[in-house]
Amino acid sequence: MINESEKIYIVRCGETALKGDNKSYFERMLVQRIKKFLSSYAGVRCERVDGLIFVRTPLDVPEEDVLRRVGRVFGVDSISPALEIVIDDMSAEEAIDEVGRAAAGYAMGLIEKRGIKTFKIDARRADKAFPIESPQIAKRMGAYVLKGCKVLKVDVHDPDSTIFVNVRRGRAYVYEGKVKGFGGLPLGTNGKGLVLLSGGIDSPVAAFMMSHRGMYIDAVHFHSFPYTSDRAYEKVKELASILAGYCGRIRMHSINLLPIQEQIVQHCPEEETTILVRRFMMKIAERVAREEESMMLITGESLGQVASQTAESLVVTDAAVSMPVMRPLIAMDKTQIMDLAREIGTYDVSIQPYEDCCTVFLPRHPVTKPRLEKILASEAKLDCEALIEAALAEQKIEVIYQRDFE
Repeated sequence: MINESEKIYIVRCGETALKGDNKSYFERMLVQRIKKFLSSYAGVRCERVDGLIFVRTPLDVPEEDVLRRVGRVFGVDSISPALEIVIDDMSAEEAIDEVGRAAAGYAMGLIEKRGIKTFKIDARRADKAFPIESPQIAKRMGAYVLKGCKVLKVDVHDPDSTIFVNVRRGRAYVYEGKVKGFGGLPLGTNGKGLVLLSGGIDSPVAAFMMSHRGMYIDAVHFHSFPYTSDRAYEKVKELASILAGYCGRIRMHSINLLPIQEQIVQHCPEEETTILVRRFMMKIAERVAREEESMMLITGESLGQVASQTAESLVVTDAAVSMPVMRPLIAMDKTQIMDLAREIGTYDVSIQPYEDCCTVFLPRHPVTKPRLEKILASEAKLDCEALIEAALAEQKIEVIYQRDFE
């Protein structure tokens, strides 16, 4: 008997399924995240059964919305809307007949929706106690479909549709295709990091990539008001709200860097301005990270992309802090980063032409191979601790939530 009282979705765990003794922990975290992403709908159920996750929703919950929301949950490899056929208390032959008729009806629906002309059956017997093996199930399902849909032909090499049949304990499932998810690891399984979030293309992608590995994300944003505008800040908030759709809510610290930049310009060599400002950003970010109990800093730097991202510059920058610095984009080129930004939905916001603090007081010829001893000598001309404390004292903190799913 086909379950027509609710919609059923099969969710596959991907990398989470390979976690050995920790598998159940990762699966529980994944179920929690799926429930959270669907929490605006009443009556949604989510359960783990033998390595798969089954999402059940009322009939009026839009399928497209479920696929989009669950597909955003890190740890989800793929999701399939499915027919569920209840075969409890049936003999094997009765079960095959019930599932076969359901498969034929499913195929007829595909003919009506898409006009398919060829198909193949991919059958799996998850319940090894079921006496009919997978090849025979596939063969018999194909016979039912051919009998019920006389316009169809079998094509095992390049079919218009592959119809999957999965026989499990007391239930069987019929579905077509798998909607790809982002994969990765469930959010919250790998601690918390603090991203230095600008309004550019790179840092939002870096935050996404670390969150994709199961890390909660908070953010620190540096601006140079009034040289940078309120609209530039709103742009960064919009980026954070897009990221929150993947990463969960983001606690964002906004810090005015202008007083520090002015002191650097006044007392230090012009060519060192960029690297000195960058070191101050890292020092302040480390203070924020420790307050927020973050384990590491995250930046969007890519090796050699600009003067502050040469190998020598990165070494000098990292020397400003004792906390680990993660750079998930380090070996990616700009085209790869832009492609991922488009995929996650941050690109169009990032390219809006609003300035950020890195464009203020740019040196004409920035040093590309800084020496740490020279940079430390320049910093010694400044009251670094007082400048950092003053910047932190004026910080603004906001909690950014995801914007509505589109």
